[in-house]
Amino acid sequence: MNAALVQAVLAQGEGMTRTQQLLADDPIWLILLKVVALFAIGVVLTLFMINWERKVVARMQQRPGPNRVGPNGWLQSLADGLKLAFKEDIMPALADRKVYFIAPVISTIPAFVALSVIPFGGEVSIFGEPTVLQLVDLPVGVLVVLACSSIGVYGIVLGGWASGSPYSLLGALRSAAQVISYEIALGLSIVAVILFTGTMSTADIVGAQASGWFALLLIPSFVVFVISMVGETNRAPFDLPEAESELVGGFHTEYSSLKFALFFLAEYVNMVTVSAMATTLFLGGGQWPWPLSFLNSNGWLQMIAFLIKTMIFLFVFIWLRGTLPRFRYDQFMKLGWKALVPISLLWILAIFAIRTYRTSAGSSLTTLLVMIGIVLAVVVVVAFLVPERRQPEAEVELASDYPVPPLDLAVPTPPRHRLRRRAAESADREPAGALSGPPKETEDV
Repeated sequence: MNAALVQAVLAQGEGMTRTQQLLADDPIWLILLKVVALFAIGVVLTLFMINWERKVVARMQQRPGPNRVGPNGWLQSLADGLKLAFKEDIMPALADRKVYFIAPVISTIPAFVALSVIPFGGEVSIFGEPTVLQLVDLPVGVLVVLACSSIGVYGIVLGGWASGSPYSLLGALRSAAQVISYEIALGLSIVAVILFTGTMSTADIVGAQASGWFALLLIPSFVVFVISMVGETNRAPFDLPEAESELVGGFHTEYSSLKFALFFLAEYVNMVTVSAMATTLFLGGGQWPWPLSFLNSNGWLQMIAFLIKTMIFLFVFIWLRGTLPRFRYDQFMKLGWKALVPISLLWILAIFAIRTYRTSAGSSLTTLLVMIGIVLAVVVVVAFLVPERRQPEAEVELASDYPVPPLDLAVPTPPRHRLRRRAAESADREPAGALSGPPKETEDV
């Protein structure tokens, strides 16, 4: 019985990759050390990102940023976090107390869990134990990140609903619609990577980019992923769930103290997660580019490359916030459903055609051209042959993407001042030619 069990374990180990074998042999103390390190990375990068964002936006707007607390103001985020911890925790009278309390926790935990499948570097030795700079390598690691980003929105929806405020509820509904829309585009952009590599393991996807990064090979998927990850994290110019111009503060209007800090932490950790995921899927993870490719033999140096690439994506978040105005809500939804999703579907068709041509036996150039022709025919049908819904000619001038009040709404005319009313009546009685003629000379009295 024991011999059969050992043979089964050995047979299972033969089908595992080198990364999976190293992670399977990690002792419990090393696993706990990695968990603490991932939590520290999320918190430290959040404190750094808040301060970095304030400094960069201040530089863009030609004004001084944080420069008082700590050396050159770099401890301002830590001071703000301590201030939030000691502020009074106020709960609205109409709030659902249990849901109101647990909503920030639901938003924060999945953001940290998603970091567990990210490969930060290659093989290293920690206190004499060979391992990989990754907590776990799952065969469905990409789906874990998508699932965590989907679960995190439940905290926003429940927090807005449980606050008992109409502004918070509107922010929660916006967030639900936003995540549903851009989660589809985000998932479709990853499908092309999965088709190209044939795996959903994040470590295997990084290994498949040794000959070339997918940011260059799969440019449409890369562009759609970057746009979708900004909308997925509710960041400017897609920060509709917390638009202060019309919703005061959005879903977290009624939150204060540590509960508000947890929402803030979840937002920035999600930014780090999607930036790390973009690095993993499209920029080769911790692999250095060609002139520095000799550094790929060291796992710790790969982690440095990974952090540099992640910082580039985080800077894009800051750059967009300081550059672009907030989208109108209908424009934002139109971008997701009418642009990103169709582009992703057509790109998946093209990738599938190319992969079928490369893997099928006895294929020829004619087969590839026929497949590409089918894809182009679909594009032509969608773009030109499908008629658009046209409005009647009488409504063309009044048509708008933004809802307007009914045109038959009777609005009472406000009463005017007596002198202004007399001047208006005299102007109406004056002939039209008097207005366009030369000015009359006045006589001295």
